Amino acid sequence: MSGIYIHIPFCKQACHYCDFHFSTNLKKKDEMVLALAKEIEMRSKSITHHTSPITEQIETIYFGGGTPSILQIEDLRFLIDEVYRNFKVVENPEITVEANPDDLTETRIIELSKNKVNRLSIGIQSFFEDDLQLMNRAHNVEEAKKCLEIATQYFDNISIDLIYGVPQMSNEKWLQNIETALSFGMPHISSYALTVEPKTALHSFIQKGIIPQPDDEVAQEHFHILVDKLSENGFIHYELSNFGKENYFSKNNSSYWLGKKYIGIGPSAHSYDGKNRGWNVSNNSLYIKSIQENKLPIEIETLTKTDRYNEYIMTGLRTIWGVSFERIEQEFGKTYLDYLNQQAAKFIEDHLLFVDDNILRTTKKGKFLSDGIASDLFLLNLE
Repeated sequence: MSGIYIHIPFCKQACHYCDFHFSTNLKKKDEMVLALAKEIEMRSKSITHHTSPITEQIETIYFGGGTPSILQIEDLRFLIDEVYRNFKVVENPEITVEANPDDLTETRIIELSKNKVNRLSIGIQSFFEDDLQLMNRAHNVEEAKKCLEIATQYFDNISIDLIYGVPQMSNEKWLQNIETALSFGMPHISSYALTVEPKTALHSFIQKGIIPQPDDEVAQEHFHILVDKLSENGFIHYELSNFGKENYFSKNNSSYWLGKKYIGIGPSAHSYDGKNRGWNVSNNSLYIKSIQENKLPIEIETLTKTDRYNEYIMTGLRTIWGVSFERIEQEFGKTYLDYLNQQAAKFIEDHLLFVDDNILRTTKKGKFLSDGIASDLFLLNLE
């Protein structure tokens, strides 16, 4: 099974923390939609010798961005139809649209529900005005709550995003955010620490002393409050930043962590075919021009055995599925397994990792630190 990710590189305004590829200039929106449709067709035929064709059925279609909800319903329907026209799609695929609350009027929600879209991922981030203003979000608290009231009437499968570790956010305020989300009966919550990326407005404000630097210890406290509160409410913490009720895990995101193949459509989108990783050019004009000239604007990197080992360690430790010693030995060999055991020993001793049924996992204490732990388990080179 495989997935298709479609990157919609447009936003109404730039969030202060975001370093994803997008433009607030919508002039080329129609050209972009046509280019995305054409890339879908080109990728189905695999007209480049660098990438192998995806022959498996497509089980997920995910519109990310940017802000996919900025597109007209006709645009989304057109792109979904193009996927169906060019690929074999399973009977009931997960089709997700990322959306901002200010785009989700009742009319728009009803229109989405009448099409093939069956999952919404809504960028709430916070239920407090001062947080939304600090982040430069396009919506306010009233819009956030209103869109959830309406969306839950038409969609069963909804995920919302929340950000923790925001400067001057108390534990009590963070807990209120979580409780507000729970009051709407959300079956899935994705939650991330506020990170300061270079060249973002947030980075600039911190350098100038306008906003204080986020505090790692506060973020860690917020993370543990989140884990405990959602666990009490029947959520499964299946990936570092993702919590779902049973049968509501994101199939799209899970495919990345489980090493499944996926195709990334659109500027800056990434693809993976099991051996190669590819990424499209991060420039709207160059992307459109290249597609119009029948060229895929993609760079390809063939992953070495060590690259694939490191990726498995990183993704495995972030999830409830962990890192299988059996798979390490079968796929990479005994040398890699011995190295992993040797590197993991000190983390097991410090109660940050544990082994259960031949699988290496993070403890509750180690979860927040899983990316750092993984990097210490990485192999630099054995080839």
